[in-house]
Order: sequence, then structure tokens, then C-alpha cells
Amino acid sequence: RVQPVESGGDSVQPGGSLRLSCTASGYSTRRGPMGWFRQGPGKEREGVASIGISGNTAYVGSVKGRFTISKDNAKNTLFLQMNSLKPEDTAMYYCAAGPPGQQWTSLDEPHYDYWGQGTQVTVSS
Repeated sequence: RVQPVESGGDSVQPGGSLRLSCTASGYSTRRGPMGWFRQGPGKEREGVASIGISGNTAYVGSVKGRFTISKDNAKNTLFLQMNSLKPEDTAMYYCAAGPPGQQWTSLDEPHYDYWGQGTQVTVSS
């Protein structure tokens, strides 16, 4: 069974930075697309960023220029670098992995098969 596990969530002040990490047992970062999703208080879950097996990326407009998705295939780890954090970034952040062998990037939840338990990011003054 593929089980993504996120880490790195914390409470920070506006303007601060965090880096989230995700490692998925039974899954190779070099073999399938991966993404980050988030769900804030009273909001639906939304796609934040996605990275394909070739390193191609996609971002939701609200984080573009502030967040960077990347991966280290040697460490089999996915990252989300979050800079210039805003209170509206407060959410539970989830790591997701798509079917191995697929070439796409996607911010759509139904495209992903495997989900982590989430890590909490809180941005407040």
C-alpha cells in the first residue's frame, strides 16, 4: 500500500516561511506525478501545486511566486517551499500521489490515488 506522510507544518507569522516534506512508502517520486493540496477552515480542499515526473510544475494562482514544489528523487521526497506566508494560507496541507507512469500535472483532487494524513500550517500574527 502506498502511504504518503507529510511533515514540516508549523505555526508562523505572516511573511514567514516553511518547507513541507512528503515521503510515500511504496511509491517512487521519479515514477509518478505528485501534488500538494490544502483545506482551510470552512473551505473546500484545493490543489496548491503539482509536479510531474519530468519536473514540470503547476500552481494555483494564489500561491504562484510564493510557493515552489520540488522533489529529490534520490531521497524519494517531495517538498513544498512556502515563502511570504499569509493568514489565508492557513490550512491542513496534504501530499498526494498519482498513478505511477502518468505524465501529467494536475490540481484536481480526483486525479490522485494516494493521500497523506495532512500537516497543519497556521499563519497568524
